[in-house]
Amino acid sequence: MSQPPPPSPSWETLILVATYLDPKTLAIASCVSKSWFSSMSSDNIWRPILATHFPSLATLPSAAADVAHRRLFAMGHAAATHRLRRPLKPGLSLSDLVFAVSISTREGEVASSVRPGNMLTADVSSLGVFRYSMRCDGAVLREGVEEEVRVTWNVVLRGWRGVFTMMEREGKVGFVAGGEGWFSQELPAPGCCSGAVKSSVAVDLKVVVGEEKSGDGVRVEEVSVGIMSVVDWRYVGVEDGLRYLQHFLLPNNATYVCKNIQ
Repeated sequence: MSQPPPPSPSWETLILVATYLDPKTLAIASCVSKSWFSSMSSDNIWRPILATHFPSLATLPSAAADVAHRRLFAMGHAAATHRLRRPLKPGLSLSDLVFAVSISTREGEVASSVRPGNMLTADVSSLGVFRYSMRCDGAVLREGVEEEVRVTWNVVLRGWRGVFTMMEREGKVGFVAGGEGWFSQELPAPGCCSGAVKSSVAVDLKVVVGEEKSGDGVRVEEVSVGIMSVVDWRYVGVEDGLRYLQHFLLPNNATYVCKNIQ
């Protein structure tokens, strides 16, 4: 005759054993039966675990008394796992983009540059970040004057399928050989709140003035553009910059649209 199954341990025994288990083992053990689930879910067991792993969540039950410590631990673990997850590859590449910069005074445009993204010059001092230089075409200017200028920087999706204005600013540039002008602007947050909330990134644009080859005057010879994090004021990586741009240039289905760009 078959032996009867051994009696289940008492709930006091289960709770005593549970205090020595790690969170993963506790979660597995709670699936054995309803009585095990009840015993393994006790706040007395999960309270010290929550305080050890996620101390910032340990005070929440005082504000929401009906929230179990086990549930708070699961929420904290899910949030931590999501933060550690590597972001998806961007649906855009530099070759899908065209950078267009224009510099003008009250009299009209003095310099411009339109370059495909894959023909930009990466900043040698910070390779791997979203910072690039572009040669400019422009008029010869009288040297020695400081002019009020308006700069605009647009990023265009190849084939004119979308456009995003990165910068539109006014400021002064000294038109002397070796002169420079710096402009910056904080970018909107991607998503539904982009019109009201600022993001954690900004763009900067540097205008470089050089001497005209004939020696008669100067001209804007180069601009440098980049995307920076306002948290540490460092240039963001290329993939992070592309991920930001795709929110505005590929708002619906980034991967599908990008693959079908002609």
